[in-house]
Amino acid sequence: MPSITLFDQTSRATAQILPEAGFNCHSLKIPCFGKSVEILDTEPEFGTPASSPTRSGIPLLFPFPNRIREGKFHCQNRDWQLRHSRIDPNGNSIHGYVMNRAWRVTKQTADTLIGEFHLGRDYPEVREDWPADFLIEACYHLADSVLRCDLRIVNTDRVPLPWGFGTHTYFRIPLAPGGCTGDVLIQAPVGELWELVDSLPTGRRLAIPSEVDLREGLTLAGMKLDHVFGGLKSRGGRTETTVMDPAAGLQVTQSFGPEFRELVVFTPPHGRSVCLEPYTCVTDAINLEARGVDAGWRELPPGGQARLWFEVTAGPVLA
Repeated sequence: MPSITLFDQTSRATAQILPEAGFNCHSLKIPCFGKSVEILDTEPEFGTPASSPTRSGIPLLFPFPNRIREGKFHCQNRDWQLRHSRIDPNGNSIHGYVMNRAWRVTKQTADTLIGEFHLGRDYPEVREDWPADFLIEACYHLADSVLRCDLRIVNTDRVPLPWGFGTHTYFRIPLAPGGCTGDVLIQAPVGELWELVDSLPTGRRLAIPSEVDLREGLTLAGMKLDHVFGGLKSRGGRTETTVMDPAAGLQVTQSFGPEFRELVVFTPPHGRSVCLEPYTCVTDAINLEARGVDAGWRELPPGGQARLWFEVTAGPVLA
């Protein structure tokens, strides 16, 4: 199935989603200053076997975001080993099961696309790797230059469903030809920093050092980031992060609900983008919770549902 294009008649914005590649929204073009500005960064080979499923657009990460140490955990009175997950260079399972699989489209209009992924139906060989079966539904809607995604998570099993969710959005930088990546500024209302060893949290929360403090804004000149922040501050049920390109006079705003409590910030080595990744839990949350650490890990009862949302838009830099 090829990419599906959404079109907003009012703003003339467009979004492209590829159901076959994790229902990834890999292009978002917003009209600004009379031009169509691409917000997302995508590898040229995206959607082919040569492309990584988590290096383009907006990968959706479920039933766990980021890593689980060695792909092992204890849940429901037994030990589990994730035999079919992607593995990072340190032998940890990474980014869940839905970001690289085909989703089924259940509704399509000019400005809306709904898709779903049911583990037991759409990836049955992995069903025995996770404690419970699940369905995840994503509804993308494009209106007034805002791309909104509403998510519904359903426990379709008879036992509790452990889960965490995150996105891994690649925001393109700079936002205009001839701009300088180092001048781009990122901002987020973070409150603390998780201590990491080999990309995994130790369980300790630290005060944020000034050199990586996102609260007042941080320029990307010379920065190499792969940090996990906690303590996100929400106002009126909404948390916002921004990517600002002063030379282009543009800023990208990402908004999401208070259920997202952690933020991973990553600067890919190629320098074309920056990732601001809202998570409902911290990396390796299922093992941290077993140690008594409040890591945000969740469970849904049989038949239970959870709902999440996020939005992305762009416009002139706000004074």
